[in-house]
Amino acid sequence: MNLNHLQYFRVLAQSEHYTHAANELNITQPSLSHAIASLEKELGIYLFEKQGRNIKLTKYGRIFYEYVERGLKEIDMGEKRIRDLASVHNGRIDLGFIYTLGSHYVPHLIRDFLSIEDNRNISFSLKQGNTTELLQGLKDEKYDIAFCSYVEHQPDINFLPIAQEELVVIVSHNHPLAAYDEISLLQIKDEPLVYYDRESGIRPLIDKLFATLHIRPNVICEVEEDSAVIGLVDINYGVAVVPDIAMIANFSVKKLKIIDPPHERYIYLSTIKNRYLPPAVHTFCNYIVHNTTLSNPHSNVK
Repeated sequence: MNLNHLQYFRVLAQSEHYTHAANELNITQPSLSHAIASLEKELGIYLFEKQGRNIKLTKYGRIFYEYVERGLKEIDMGEKRIRDLASVHNGRIDLGFIYTLGSHYVPHLIRDFLSIEDNRNISFSLKQGNTTELLQGLKDEKYDIAFCSYVEHQPDINFLPIAQEELVVIVSHNHPLAAYDEISLLQIKDEPLVYYDRESGIRPLIDKLFATLHIRPNVICEVEEDSAVIGLVDINYGVAVVPDIAMIANFSVKKLKIIDPPHERYIYLSTIKNRYLPPAVHTFCNYIVHNTTLSNPHSNVK
């Protein structure tokens, strides 16, 4: 049984006339007869019976037609959906991104991208998560692309730097350090720290900063999401090192610029190497690359 035979059967069932059906299908009548005979032989039952000069569906043919019609409609809808997804101007982009990008970077990027006339019918499916979850989602084909931190020892993933985030120390306004505007991490070596958990992409960078100054951080709790970190600092539960994101302004905390040690925090566009990406995704990636001027801080990132 093949798709052509099912399509031939549908047209013949609707017209109940071999000549008319053959003309509609643009095939010869013997070819149509052969296809229907093959289908009936495979099913082990007659689908049509003669009625004068015409034909009509048998009882079993009517039952089979209901399923064929429903099945072919689903296939037609699936074909249309895939063509839409594969379209340069009507596709969908499955995008995952870290929490820090949700309030400003991603919304403004999408707004600017969709403001271009050729892109206005492209749609997005958006999911947030930590870097570990996002990279696994890329591998599991949940996302076409992800915006996340760089992770070493990921040979199957392309990392392209697209944005920078400054790190800052945040403290409650009631904390003695709130009197400062700049700070060295040495000044918080004994402070209780609200820390990102080990699944977070920013965790290795913060660990490295403390290690540079030979500090063993006094971690009192580990959390995943930025708002939870900032919220705990807000109630003076501890201090924290966080990306300088717009969300901080919604809390009663003081930002302190880190002057020691020096650091650079990058956000990366991540994709799976050698995996097919639909045209709309390529269009979006090219737009990002065209509007990004960052140099790559990792010599082994391609």
